[in-house]
Amino acid sequence: MHPHANDFEVAQSFSGNELLKNQKMKKTFTFFTAIQLLWLPLLAQEKLSGFKTQNIPLQLDIEQKFDAGLNKENIGATIKALSANPHHLGSAGGKAVAESILKRFKSYGWDARIETYYVLFPTPKTRSVALLGGDKYSASLEEKAVKEDLATAQQGQLPPYNAWSADGDVSAGLVFVNYGLPADYERLERLGISVKGKIVIARYGRSWRGTKPKIAYEHGAVGCIIYSDPKDDGFVKGDVYPQGAYKPEFAVQRGSVMDMVIYPGDPLTPGIGSAKDARRLERADAETILKIPVQPISYHDALPLLAALKGQVVPADWSGGLPITYHIGDGSTLVRLNLAFNWDIVPAYNVVAKMEGSKFKNQWIIRGNHHDAWVNGAADPVSGLASLLEEAKSIGLLAKAGLKPKRTLVYIAWDGEEQSLLGSTEWVEDHAAELNNKAVAYINSDGNGRGFLEAGGSHALENLVSEISKGVKDPKVGSNIFERWKANKAISTGSLTERQKIQDSQTLDLGALGTGSDYSAFLQHLGIPTLSLGFGGEDEGGEYHTNFDSYDNFVKFKDPGFEYGLALSQTAGRVVLRLANADILPFNFSNLQVKIATYVTEVSTLAKQLRESAQSQNKLISNGAYQLANDPQENLKNPPVQVELPEFDFKALNLAEDSLKTASLKLNQVVTAALVSDTDASKLNTLLFQAEKQLLLSAGLPGRPWYKHSIYAPGLYTGYGVKTLPGVREGIEQYHAKEVQEQILVLTTSILKLTHFLNQTSHP
Repeated sequence: MHPHANDFEVAQSFSGNELLKNQKMKKTFTFFTAIQLLWLPLLAQEKLSGFKTQNIPLQLDIEQKFDAGLNKENIGATIKALSANPHHLGSAGGKAVAESILKRFKSYGWDARIETYYVLFPTPKTRSVALLGGDKYSASLEEKAVKEDLATAQQGQLPPYNAWSADGDVSAGLVFVNYGLPADYERLERLGISVKGKIVIARYGRSWRGTKPKIAYEHGAVGCIIYSDPKDDGFVKGDVYPQGAYKPEFAVQRGSVMDMVIYPGDPLTPGIGSAKDARRLERADAETILKIPVQPISYHDALPLLAALKGQVVPADWSGGLPITYHIGDGSTLVRLNLAFNWDIVPAYNVVAKMEGSKFKNQWIIRGNHHDAWVNGAADPVSGLASLLEEAKSIGLLAKAGLKPKRTLVYIAWDGEEQSLLGSTEWVEDHAAELNNKAVAYINSDGNGRGFLEAGGSHALENLVSEISKGVKDPKVGSNIFERWKANKAISTGSLTERQKIQDSQTLDLGALGTGSDYSAFLQHLGIPTLSLGFGGEDEGGEYHTNFDSYDNFVKFKDPGFEYGLALSQTAGRVVLRLANADILPFNFSNLQVKIATYVTEVSTLAKQLRESAQSQNKLISNGAYQLANDPQENLKNPPVQVELPEFDFKALNLAEDSLKTASLKLNQVVTAALVSDTDASKLNTLLFQAEKQLLLSAGLPGRPWYKHSIYAPGLYTGYGVKTLPGVREGIEQYHAKEVQEQILVLTTSILKLTHFLNQTSHP
């Protein structure tokens, strides 16, 4: 029995009470439906994309009953139960959580099972960071428990470390590189400072953590240390835990540093599911595993290291919040970094639950959230997972009352997300053929907290999310979540013109997706339409990937009352139910066309700006007026190099984008006509959810063929952050003129392929 079975039973008691209540409600469904027929003219005035007028009242009735089956207290009880113990990938706690989720799905009436994959997972064997010389210091590399939160002292916790660091024992001079971004290294070059053969220390923030050691390695560093500066995440920001939400001095952000912008998932099985007998690469041949040792530390451990640095004082904007003068380091401060790992193959337990559709069994709406955590993971990921499970419970009640979805629903709790999307990537690669035929859309969530709707994904679904956001009440202000999202966005902009534009808009601006959560394989590898949903912005704090991401922390600072957990269930649940029941799937490719047009303008403007900048710099170099470093001798040793960026021809790309506009408008007319006719829309629906796949590149992106989407990808040096039109944009940024010309042609062909496909769809 699970050691915290009582917590599970508390959560189940809520489910049981809801089940009894809804069994009583089932008898009244017929009565309420009859009454609602009297409201038909009023209800029909509300437009739902994809629904025939006569079917709108039934869908709204289903959504009302769905809301009645949700309970925020039950969401809270689930968070408490599933975050009661550490449950990382490969642990006994992780398996217990997976089995608990399986039991819940089955109790809700779903056909559920665990699908197991076998993945590489390094755990620390040796960890040591030591300051050598006269000011000797050995870093503790531990998080101290706080007496107010018993979870912080539990057994079974993974210690602070970075997964996918290399093994290594190196001693070298220490150099402070600020956030470790490309611009920071450019600044160091201008100051005449090299990190070649050095160990760098970088602060968390401004980029994904894995980008920092990657760039350090490319500049010749032999090791990397990452710490959280209190100016960014600690006492400078506010009271620290447990008095406040911010990071206490011994807290350390764990996390993956896999180079997943090349490919996510198990490094040993790129492109295939990691079954027990899968053919695996040798570890030395896995290009996503880093080549230098990397270790995260607390700002308590960082202080002695930074205080010992000598040499130049850092630029003013590099100073942090520790009570020292920050220096860059002249190489005389020696540090030893000694790391070794257990490189084990461990099971990853994906919990997969299905509810077969009543009409379109082979069209799948997939909903996912991961269940594994670095430690207890109340916020990340259990808060999002609890909302998903609450949705599944309420949908189960609808099904028992005779309101089964028309399309098949697949709800999944992923394992191994924290180590770079292991469970979801392996499942998608393993089921690729079936998903290509059946997957209509994937809806993702992750951690959740109070604040504003955060929505990103395939822009053909932008209208759907906009409509839904206008029908979900914000628990804090009483208006809907669309109006609150719009108000927050308007306040955040400094332009009065832009602010007015936002206030007048009736469409939620869906963000483009990079990576960092389980949607990546669906969208960027298979081209399956995708959404990622959550709430945040008023839940700031320092618990992320630390020992302090506990239930007690969550109920104090993240979402007291679990109101935004309920809002997430209402929002994501409506997306699932509308996609499941729509007469015509609610894709609007005019929204995507507008975004592509914006991105084309951006890359053409970027090319012009960088070309003019290069011309100006080259002129200075020719005149001897441009210097990389302050030291003339350094300039003689490393003279600045001229770069060229020719004028690119975007005419064909612009024409392709114009043709997509015409095709999208024609398709909208076809959909409008289909919604008022009695013709069979099966072919039209199939073509609609297959359309985004036309944007996939058969050869993938340059240097990383796993990523195939021509519109969305994580940036090579942004990690989680998205690069739109990535092949063209990154070629421009890196001054790869030939590659840019090739990728403009590739992108143009991709957009024309989608245009041709939509034109076919216009005549189903």
